[in-house]
Amino acid sequence: MSRIRGQLALVTGASAGIGAACAAKLAEDGADLVLWARRLERLEALARGIETRSGVAVETQAVDVRDRDAVAAAAADLIGRGKVPDILLNNAGLAVGLAPIQEGELEDWDRMIDTNVKGLLFVTRAFLPAMIERDRGHVVNLGSIAGYQVYQKGNVYNASKFAVRALTEGTNLDLLGTNLRASSVDPGLVETDFSLVRFDGDRERAEAVYKGYTPLTPEDIAEAVSFIVNAQPHMNVTSMKILATAQRSAHSLYREPV
Repeated sequence: MSRIRGQLALVTGASAGIGAACAAKLAEDGADLVLWARRLERLEALARGIETRSGVAVETQAVDVRDRDAVAAAAADLIGRGKVPDILLNNAGLAVGLAPIQEGELEDWDRMIDTNVKGLLFVTRAFLPAMIERDRGHVVNLGSIAGYQVYQKGNVYNASKFAVRALTEGTNLDLLGTNLRASSVDPGLVETDFSLVRFDGDRERAEAVYKGYTPLTPEDIAEAVSFIVNAQPHMNVTSMKILATAQRSAHSLYREPV
């Protein structure tokens, strides 16, 4: 039995990958959706499919979480219409580049910090007061194994995901005494467009990341999110680290010999 049926879930970065899979799974659980991403055309196509399959209400909006004013305006509009999220899934995030810190591109650093850290903060800050006023809700942040273990050339991406981990823990402390919960889902290698973005569209290099073993899928992560938000109200799953069986740490991955 779903405990979130009839609730409202807002998902950022929902147009593809983990965000799209989570949107579909939450809808399958009976939650109505608000989907944010930069690519509205992809969002609308996703929404049509979800509405057809699940019969829930889906609202889409082109929102770049890096744009503080756009986030504030979109959130204010939803809250003003009585659409305060019961579930806030901060999924939007990315890695750009893979280089020693002394060779890093400043523009890449800006994109990662502005999306992974500041974007999460802008969205959380915009909705959390209204969620606290109702004294119910669940904030779920998409973290990473990279927020627990630093790996070579991952420097700024690692730092951004360590920040997500710290912000989730800090949010939980700040919500003490309320009925709100905060959780993070922290995956290892998941086969999405993540590596394609990191390697600036180099498909061959991106595909090589997932060869020789069975990586996690976006649907695996969606199952974890579903479990967390469907937990009984007195349970708070503060973090869930998920790795493919072939991966045992950020540094340990077994690939089948070619």
